[in-house]
Formats: sequence, structure tokens, C-alpha cells
Amino acid sequence: MIQEHTLGGFVDNFKRVYWPETRALVTLALPICGAQLAQAGMGVTDVMMTGRQNATSLAAVSVGTSLWAPLMLFMTGTLMGLTPIVAHLLGGQRHREIPGAVHQALWLALLLGAVAAWLLHTAVMPIFELMQVPVHVARESAAYLAAVAFGLPGVALFQALRAFSDGMNHTRPALWISLIGLGVNIPANYLLIYGGDGLVALLGSGVPEALQTLPALGALGCGIATAASMWTMALAMLLYTRVGAAYRNITLWQRFVRPRWQGIRELIVVGMPIGVAIFVEVTLFTLIALFIASFGEITVGAHQIALSFTSILFMLPLSLSMALTVRVGNTLGQRRFDIAKRVAWNGVVVSIVVAAFNSLLLWSLAKPVLALYTANPDIQALALSIILIAVIFQLSDSLQANLAGALRGYKDTRIVMIITVLSYWLVGLGGGHWLGTQPLWGREEALGIHGYWIGLTAGLSVAALLLGWRLYVISRRQARA
Repeated sequence: MIQEHTLGGFVDNFKRVYWPETRALVTLALPICGAQLAQAGMGVTDVMMTGRQNATSLAAVSVGTSLWAPLMLFMTGTLMGLTPIVAHLLGGQRHREIPGAVHQALWLALLLGAVAAWLLHTAVMPIFELMQVPVHVARESAAYLAAVAFGLPGVALFQALRAFSDGMNHTRPALWISLIGLGVNIPANYLLIYGGDGLVALLGSGVPEALQTLPALGALGCGIATAASMWTMALAMLLYTRVGAAYRNITLWQRFVRPRWQGIRELIVVGMPIGVAIFVEVTLFTLIALFIASFGEITVGAHQIALSFTSILFMLPLSLSMALTVRVGNTLGQRRFDIAKRVAWNGVVVSIVVAAFNSLLLWSLAKPVLALYTANPDIQALALSIILIAVIFQLSDSLQANLAGALRGYKDTRIVMIITVLSYWLVGLGGGHWLGTQPLWGREEALGIHGYWIGLTAGLSVAALLLGWRLYVISRRQARA
């Protein structure tokens, strides 16, 4: 009888809470995933098109991206703090407070965008000299970054409005507007990188004479196209939030609120640790790429291919974590603390299922996908051995991302930042570097690139364990409140 009662209670909870919540979570996450892929597609387009121009342009864009992308991701992470704030206000039916919170995020976005643009204008050449970048590449990359810098305030505004929309449970607008940005980026890239000669080669001699005289700007043209797509997304998101039916209950644009320290401070307290955590993750992979550069081009190539493949698969767990922040925040705003606990852990279970699916894809599609990246059998073989480690890596990565997403829904971001820094840099980077460079257990050689990937997996696993403990503590504490 006890077993029947327990089973019946589980089935009732599954039908009443867990299954509807899973559907709501996936409904939110899929458009986020599409938006992430569309924005990643802009970077792929930049690399592909400049690579076909010449090696100097490709190098200039690659080096430049390694500088501005971490800045953009830091801004994005910081502004993501608006999502749980809006989700809490929406869940608590405090609609009148939402416009003020959004306006403070827009002020902060302008400030962050302006500071990032200033850094790109003033700090890049000293960094290039320190990195010993060839002069001709450094000059072209500096021109590319000067153009991108103009777009950084625009992308910061877009990310702030996207965080607002996500917090309102409307994740589809970011998808469509990201696709618009990609739609601007591709033709603008082609036109500005290759100039009139490129248009004639593509469309024939029927191209108007005025367009035929356009100069081929190479990396600079790529930067202008990137900035144009950033501002296009910002303006499109502004327009949509102004006229979209989904936001009619929020008087966002009737009266603009001046900067208020209290609102900006809350956003910084919640969002800045998210930005730091994302920045730490980005720099982790950047530093590993620098450490393995001496291992030879076969190793570097295999590492980059394995990383690219796994990064694409990670988009879905990442999107689930962003959606989980919204769902937990909404439920907490309604002061349903016990339900919020169930929502959070349900999302973690869903992330495990997704990780298992990703691992299956990784295992079954590894060989054909690697063949698409390269025809070199040595690179393929080494990348395949790395991917075997990445099968385990998927579970740890998905778990830590969604545990962090749930904690962000609780506005508990500082502990997430501390755990991330310690796990990624101390265990992931430090442990990986030790395994990769020091012969152990009587071996004559170190584990090399495999040591770094084992270190990454260990770091993510430690992060998942610590974040799981933190979510257990805070969700239980809130449920008892």
C-alpha cells in the first residue's frame, strides 16, 4: 500500500508539475538556442569570407575576434542579470517596476559599450606588440577592431532588451532578430570585404558601375559589416519591444527613467558575477589554446576541431540554462518557493537527458563530422581520441551550466562566480596543464592534449558538484521560508 501511494504521488506530481514544467522549459529554450546559433553563425561567416580574401585578412579577423569577443561576452553576462530581475517582478505581478529596471539596464549597456569601444581604440596596439603579432596583421586587425568598436554599444543595447524579453517569457523575438542580424551580416560582409570585383565575380557584368568601383576593404569591411549587424539588431529589438503585443502590459517607452544608483547597483550585483563567470570560461579556452600552441599544428588543429564540434552541441544545454533562470525566477516572484525548488531540479534532470543525447550524437557522428572539418588522417585520429573524452565532458558541462542557471534564477550569482573561477582555473586549467606537461605514473611522456581535456572534464565536474550542493542548500532554505 505504501509503495502504491508513493508511486501514485509521483505520477500525480509528474502530471501536475514536472511534465508541464518540462514543456514550458523546452518551449523557452529552443528559440534561445536558435538565437545563439544565429549569432555564432556571424562569427563563422566572418572567418569563412575573410579566409577566402587572403591569409592576412583571416589572421587579422581571428586575432581581433580574440580581443573583442571576451569583452562582448562580459557585457552580455552582466546584462543577463536583468533576466532574473524581470522574471521575479513578472511572477510577482509587479509590472509597474519593470520599465525602471529595464531603463537602468539600458543606461548600464551604453556605459559598458562605450568603455569596451574605448578599450578597443586605445589598448589593442600595445597588446599586439606584447603578443608579437606581425606588423601588417596588427595594422589590419586594428582597423577591423576600430570598426567593430562602433557596434559594441549597439550589441550591448540589444542584449539588455533581449534579457528583458527573455525575463518576460518571450524568447522568440531574439531568435528572429538574430536571424535578421545574420541576414544583414552575410551580404554586407561580401560587399565590403570583396568590393566591386567580388560583386562582378558573383553576379556578372550586369552589376551597376557605381557598385563595381567599390573598394575591397578586407578585414576593415568585415568589421563594418559586423557593426552594422549589431546596430540592426539593437534597433530591431527596440522597435519590436515598442510595438509588440506581448509587451502591452509594460509601459516601457512612455516615460524614460533617468539613471538611478539603486537600480544599477542591483543589476551589477546580480549581473556582474555572471559576466565574470563567462569571461573566466572564455579565457580558460583561450589560455589552453596558447599552452598547446607549441605541441604542433596537428595537435592544435585536432583541439580546435573537437572544441568546435562540442561547442555547437553545447548550445542546447546553454539555452536550457538561460530558460531555467527565467522559470525559477518567475516561480520565486510568485512566492511559490516549494514549487521553485521542483522547477529547478526538474531543469537539472532535463539537462542530464540532453547531455546523454548530445553524448550519443558525439559518439555516433564523430567520424563523418570530423571528415567534414579536415581530410588529414592524423588530425582526424587525434580529434577522435579527444572526442572520446568529450563524451564524458558533455555531462559535466550540461550539469554545471544548468545548475548555474537555476541559481541565477535565485539571484545567487556571487557564489556561482567563485565556484566557477576556482573550478575552471584551479582544477580545469591548473590540473590540465599539470597532466598535459608533466610525466606521471612512471610514464616517459606527459598526456599532452589529452591531459588538458581530462583537466577540463575534472574542472567542470567539480563545478557541477559544488553548484549542486549550493542549489540544494539555497532551494531548501527558500522552500522553508
